[in-house]
Amino acid sequence: MKRQNAQTLGEAIRLFLEEQHKLNSKLLETRLINSWGEIMGNGVANYTTHLEIKHKKLYVTLSSSLLRHNLMMSRHELIIKINLYLESEVITDIIFR
Repeated sequence: MKRQNAQTLGEAIRLFLEEQHKLNSKLLETRLINSWGEIMGNGVANYTTHLEIKHKKLYVTLSSSLLRHNLMMSRHELIIKINLYLESEVITDIIFR
């Protein structure tokens, strides 16, 4: 016997996470940090020494001042790229250190 309103486990989890916005936000922030190399590429990831998110701001510590300057120039495009990758507005600003 098949239920009319049956849903997959994945759909049920997604719905639960949407209801629990804070939990979803933290999971997306963790996903961003864990996916930094995939999003930005190995070149940027190799020079990244620390990532932190506070109040929708991504703080990126880099070991190269030249790379930091180049990334600062394309900050707006990077915010869009990151949020598109995560399919949600996880960050609104990036601070390069």
